[in-house]
Amino acid sequence: MKDLKNYSLKEHNTFGIDAKCGRFLEYETAEEAQKVAAILREVPTPYIIIGGGSNLLLTKDFDGTVVHSAIKGVAFDGNKMRCGSGETWDDVVEKSLANGLFGLENLSLIPGDVGASAVQNIGAYGAEVQSFISKVYAIEIATGEAVVIGKEACDYGYRNSRFKHDWKNRYLITAVEYELLSEFTPHLVYGNICAELERKGISQPTAMQVRDTIIDIRNAKLPDPKVTGNAGSFFMNPVVSREKYEQLAAQYEGMPHYDVDDDQVKIPAGWMIDQCGWKGKSLGRAGVHDKQALVLVNRGGATGSEIVALCEAIRKDVKAKFDIDIYPEVNII
Repeated sequence: MKDLKNYSLKEHNTFGIDAKCGRFLEYETAEEAQKVAAILREVPTPYIIIGGGSNLLLTKDFDGTVVHSAIKGVAFDGNKMRCGSGETWDDVVEKSLANGLFGLENLSLIPGDVGASAVQNIGAYGAEVQSFISKVYAIEIATGEAVVIGKEACDYGYRNSRFKHDWKNRYLITAVEYELLSEFTPHLVYGNICAELERKGISQPTAMQVRDTIIDIRNAKLPDPKVTGNAGSFFMNPVVSREKYEQLAAQYEGMPHYDVDDDQVKIPAGWMIDQCGWKGKSLGRAGVHDKQALVLVNRGGATGSEIVALCEAIRKDVKAKFDIDIYPEVNII
């Protein structure tokens, strides 16, 4: 178990912001997580729980305690896969396919850790991890007790769960169990997966070919955080009423959209940001990626506050042009 003071979080956030925390606690087992929970109960300072830092924007030093899981391990039981909360998400996707289990391939190359997948309900290319989570294993901080939380209790929604609201800072997640599929059925309707497969001459893709194609697409449009600091998709795609969508569609021919249900439609935030002229533009040392307007980047030496200022300028322009509010997907501290 790590217990460090005045610790730099630069390696724990993909924006590469060099902010410090007063104390850093990292656990490698469920038993260590119980020790961390005891410390959090005894020390009356604020704390935050982080994953891989791919959904985190630090705007200043944090005087309190930062908690991180380093629990590793992947175990299979039939079509169930139990993963330590500190496992890298994309490694878990690869292992699932290598073991003949399917469903996670559309979520390939999403940055972050397993624990965060259960908190954030990560999603991409028409898939959400909530479809496959069966159980979340955790330590309750207030009692130190090990608990098993069923999927239904987590109240999952679009990029949302109880872990982000009334359960925030209540649990230290130790493992997540996914119930996967033993037969592969491709889901290719979202984004440009079909076009890329066709370009490759693939008409009946395997799960690994879908995974490889999604990795190629993501690599082509998303910057490597090791080179250019970013947190992937910065904004959530807004869901609007069908009436609102039809009003906008009459003004903007060919506006992309995805039906949520009979009454609601999802509009890509990146498209709206691009329509506002922000793609490739900068505000100080913070900028918008030139290949994907949904991604905000650290051009070099940007502070968290500069990235927030860019975020707010974009939100203001999108609101003025489309009368739609867009909200950050990242956790701003």
